[in-house]
Parts: sequence; structure tokens; C-alpha cells
Amino acid sequence: MAEEHSGRPPRDTLEAPSHGPSATPSRGPFATACRAFRRDRTGMAALAVVVFCALLAAAAPLVTALYGKDPTSHYGQQTPGLLNAEGLPVLPNGGISADHWFGIEPGLGRDVFAQLVYGMRTSLLVALASVAVIAVVGVVLGVTVGYLSGLADRAFTFVCNALLGFPTLLLLLALSPVIQTRFVGPGENEPAWMQFTSLVLVFSAFGWVPLAMVLRTSVRALREREFVEAARAVGASRRHVVLRELLPNVWAPVLVHVTLAVPGIVTAEAALSFLGVGINEPVPDWGRMISRGSEVFYDDPTYMVFPGAAILVFVLAFNLLGDAVRDALDPRIAR
Repeated sequence: MAEEHSGRPPRDTLEAPSHGPSATPSRGPFATACRAFRRDRTGMAALAVVVFCALLAAAAPLVTALYGKDPTSHYGQQTPGLLNAEGLPVLPNGGISADHWFGIEPGLGRDVFAQLVYGMRTSLLVALASVAVIAVVGVVLGVTVGYLSGLADRAFTFVCNALLGFPTLLLLLALSPVIQTRFVGPGENEPAWMQFTSLVLVFSAFGWVPLAMVLRTSVRALREREFVEAARAVGASRRHVVLRELLPNVWAPVLVHVTLAVPGIVTAEAALSFLGVGINEPVPDWGRMISRGSEVFYDDPTYMVFPGAAILVFVLAFNLLGDAVRDALDPRIAR
């Protein structure tokens, strides 16, 4: 009777704590994307390859020190019996041996494995520096123009169309001799930092356009959403709306674009070095190794196999990683 008049429900009617699916805390978009990515075996394998390549490139001095070789010494010329009179490796398969795991370079006799490791370092430095600049410029311009619209949007569209129609490869081919004649004295070699800077600036000057255009379109759709209108209604400044309301909602396309842009820059840099206007000697580079391999392919086909396979694995892993990231961030795909 006491329980009937106490104002409290009977003990047997008290709700038991729920342990079902409804009690599970809701996941945020980032946690949901990470969970979807972990279920993608191809994406996880690609991520493992990318991380391995990054660690190998970052630890290139340590790896070559433990290996006992460096990428610049002419071992074939210093050690008798490694190269014949024509400058080709004496041992079969490009001179592969216990001392030189991937053989030696025809002519100069440099170690191929050491060159591959440092060549990976070169490609990653150019690609990551370029992608960092592309991401910053693309995000700032894309989000700002997408929010402002009007005259800024028309000017932005005109500039993007002009840059998209510009022959980037021709600019890179023409820029190298210009820099050489204007900033490097006669008989001097172009410094390595100048070569890196030139490539990064050119890749960045044209690479930000696709990202900025994607973000512009996304922001134009987001600025009419209820949460943006609510922020304006309470008197939020434009800076607050852009930084706190719009920018956190466009990180997904930025991440996908950055992941897919790295292999594109790696192949472009290798192609320029193959043509002789990228990274010059003595800095190791994959494109220049392939160029040298094409010259001696009939006499020593093994030398081209290793840089070609390295670029193939590297680019394929990044492309598969980018596809996996895009699928994980796509809300239309079932989790």
C-alpha cells in the first residue's frame, strides 16, 4: 500500500537498463569512415604498402648505412671485375650479387638498391611538398569563393578555366632552361634546392584548381543549409561561418583529393626527369633511372625493371588507398 500512494511506480514496473543496439552511442562521421576503411582489405593492404614506402624513404640514410652502400659512389669503376670494357655488368642479371642486391648501374657502376631508396625519398619530398601547398591554397580559395559568390565567383571561374587550359608540361619543359640561364652561372650545376623549389611551385600553381573547384561547389550547396542559416541568425561573423560551420564539413573531399594527387605528382616528376628537366644529377631519381635503363635496355634489361616496378607498386598502392578512402567517406555506400 505504501508503494501505491508514495508517488513512485512499483518496483516491477521500473525500466531495466537497456543493453540493446539502441544503447550504443552514435558514431561520428570520422569514426564511421574509419570503421568502413578497416573493413576494406584492399585499402588496408595499400595503406601498409604506403606506410612502408614512407618509412623506407624517411630512413633512407639509415637503410643505406646498414646496407653498406651509398647512391653516389661508382662501385663498378672502383672495384675491378664488376664492369666489362663496354661498361656493362659482368655478373648476370645486371650484376646482382650478395654485395649489390639489385645490381649496379651500367656505365658509372652505382648501386641500384641505394639509388632506388633515395629515389623514393626524392619523389615523396616533391609530391608531399606540392600536395601540402595545393591543399592549403585549394581549401582557402575554394571555401572562400564558394561562400562569397558574386563577383569573386566569376573571377575565380575565369582564372580556373585559364589555368586548366594552360599546357603545364610545356611550362615545365620551358622553365628549366630559363632558371638555368637566369639564376645559375655558366658552367655551374643547378642546386638541388632550386630544382625542388621549381617543381613544387609549378605543380602547386596548377594543382590547386581541381580541389578548389570541388570545394567551391560543395560550399555553395552547404551555405543554404539550416545550420549555416542558424549561425547567421544569431549574428555569427563570416569568419566564424567559414571556419566553424563550413570548413569542418568539406574535409572529406580534401582528404580524397590529397590521397589521389600524390601518385599523379610522382609520375609527373618521374616523366620530367625522364625528359631531362626534372631532378638532375647527382640526386637519385626514378625517372632518370628509367631514362638510363632505356638506353641500355637491349644489353642490360634488368636495370630498367627495378625503377619501373618501384613506380608501379608505389603509384598503384596510392591509387588503391585513394579509392578506399573515397569509398569509406561516401555516405551513400552501406556501412
